[in-house]
Amino acid sequence: MALPRPAVLPSPGEVPLERAWLSLIHAQVEASLGELFELPDEVGIDARWSRAMEEAKAFALRPAKRVRPLLVMAGHCLARGTPVVPSELWRFAAGMELLHTFLLIHDDIADRASLRRGGVALHRVLAPGRMGEDLAVVVGDHLFARSLEAMLESGLPGVAKVVRHYLAVCRHTAAGQYLDLALGHAPLSEVSLFQVLRVAYLKTARYGFCAPLVCGGMLGGASAELLDGLERVGRHVGLAYQLQDDVMGLFGDSRVAGKASDGDFLQGKRTFPVLAALARATPGGRAELEALWTLPESRKDAEALARARALVEQFGGRAACERMVERSTRAARRALQSLPNSNGVRDLLDALIVHLSRRVS
Repeated sequence: MALPRPAVLPSPGEVPLERAWLSLIHAQVEASLGELFELPDEVGIDARWSRAMEEAKAFALRPAKRVRPLLVMAGHCLARGTPVVPSELWRFAAGMELLHTFLLIHDDIADRASLRRGGVALHRVLAPGRMGEDLAVVVGDHLFARSLEAMLESGLPGVAKVVRHYLAVCRHTAAGQYLDLALGHAPLSEVSLFQVLRVAYLKTARYGFCAPLVCGGMLGGASAELLDGLERVGRHVGLAYQLQDDVMGLFGDSRVAGKASDGDFLQGKRTFPVLAALARATPGGRAELEALWTLPESRKDAEALARARALVEQFGGRAACERMVERSTRAARRALQSLPNSNGVRDLLDALIVHLSRRVS
């Protein structure tokens, strides 16, 4: 398989900066991502398997933010002190994105989601009901194995150590997903904001932001000090991202988010805005919030959703979450200022943080 040529990230003089960066990296990573589905040893296994792989490829290539590859590139370029991206790094980043695709497939099954990235969830594409879920689990397992092959095939110096680091983070991600699902069955009064933030750190901040930055830095030969700095930036921006996702999960527009805007309520997710509202509510408000979140899914209709949104808004849960998003974004940008601005790469990363903080809810 032919690797993309080395590329140079856009310079700070380009406007709008983050869009030029996003456009370049999307094109390069998605070209490599498509190549990962070219598997001669699987040709002729069975027409059913070939169809499943075509559907998986189409799912993986749906329009997406590609945040993890962006951060891998940023970490690498900060470590190297140059905006030049070696061709092998695109393959590594595509492998990381394929691993993320595997997690999305399994998450959608666990969350009983119907939409993902503006289209039907893969388990519903493959077959109706339980059969589709079973098939999607297997396809996800395949993509997990392929993602590891791809990252290791990149041949970058020290790549085995970097993959081990990333897999250790993925173990913690699994723990975060487990806690997220388990807390969904606990009374609201027994779930703390601390637990919600820990899930956000494990599921999103560490896996989706810290690890890509640090892996990119490691592949670029970063010092221990720079790796610590990248970890801090990722932790803050990842928390801001997840908390904004919590707001969108209750108040969002499915046409913007690419997934159902009532999903968190239907699944009884214990998210930051809900717990923040509960902490500020009157006794009657607390009782009503508890009752709404424990309704069976069949009774969580449009009227119940509207009332849930009204209560979370009334008792300040949405505002509290949005303040935390702003605070975490500012903390990420402050942490970023301690890093070297090699050839303007720090400015690129700062532009990306601002871009992510402005997602429309």
